[in-house]
Amino acid sequence: MTPTVTSAAGLLAMAAPPDQAASPWIQLIPFALVLAIFYFIILLPMKRRQKKVQAFLDTLKAGDKVVTTGGIFGAITKITDQSIQLEIAPNVRVHVSKAAIVGYQGQAPVADQSA
Repeated sequence: MTPTVTSAAGLLAMAAPPDQAASPWIQLIPFALVLAIFYFIILLPMKRRQKKVQAFLDTLKAGDKVVTTGGIFGAITKITDQSIQLEIAPNVRVHVSKAAIVGYQGQAPVADQSA
């Protein structure tokens, strides 16, 4: 029958002797695991979302009815590299940043703004 070790001092006593150094490669495993988890949980989904938004912005054309991040509904009348002209009422046009467009009217936003 073996005694049960319940204290931290008992756990330290069961560790490897201090004269045996652990391999540096073994010490890097937890760091590599944290990096892998960070990549797959945060960076990869963010990259996918950015590609989806960029593809949406590239397919916009004059006549599309869109919504901005500020909640303005309008129809696209003119598109440039960085901005879009929206007609929000008859003969009322505003220029907004292309990045401010979040989706088409009546549909869910292309990318969640809260994520």
